[in-house]
Amino acid sequence: MFQFFVEPEQILNEEVQIMGSDVNHIKNVLRMKIGEHVRVSDNQGANFLCEIIKINNEQVILKILEECEGTELPVKVTLFQALPKGDKMEWVIQKAVELGVYEIIPVVMKNCVVKLDAKKAETKRVRWQAIAESAAKQCKRSLIPQIGEVRDFSKAVTYARSMDIPLFPYEQARGMAYTREVLHGIKKGASIGIFIGPEGGFSSEEIEMVQDDMALISLGNRILRTETAGMVALAMLIYEMEN
Repeated sequence: MFQFFVEPEQILNEEVQIMGSDVNHIKNVLRMKIGEHVRVSDNQGANFLCEIIKINNEQVILKILEECEGTELPVKVTLFQALPKGDKMEWVIQKAVELGVYEIIPVVMKNCVVKLDAKKAETKRVRWQAIAESAAKQCKRSLIPQIGEVRDFSKAVTYARSMDIPLFPYEQARGMAYTREVLHGIKKGASIGIFIGPEGGFSSEEIEMVQDDMALISLGNRILRTETAGMVALAMLIYEMEN
């Protein structure tokens, strides 16, 4: 079943109005017909099973049949992902959205190879947001995770310190026993930050900046690639937090 996102004001009197590019997608790409069912989310956690009752060139009107269960994690996870080489960021965003991330912040760290000026960074962010939206539709998310502006490490750390539990996966951390203890102590509803380093790893200065107020955790005995580490951390949280 196909999924679409709308704004809350597009839902009125048990009907949903779809406009914009999704109209062309429904009408001319998917070639959907009156009477077919779709899933709609209002990007704020509400989800509905709907039936198409009207299609024209400007809009698609849906009738709400019933409310559906949500698909979000019981915690809000922000992934602070160091800028990786090539197109790895696109893969990271796609998979992190599938695994339930709430927000992704691209971070410039000392050992990052990629350097972006402000104009290029914003162009990338717009593309990354489109990838997040596509992934959210594919995996039936209840909201579209946001891709934040590219930040330097110190600004990312300042933002993470406002969260309930900032996690810092690090190959020299204390081991999996401590990781299990930290994850087991997370309560539903918590805001969580996860920092993932670049191909060259975190610098000593970056470790020193966070070691006193973030949980330095292990993701296992093996050294993981930057595009793998965040997925492992998210999978651990899924195992711990979802019933």
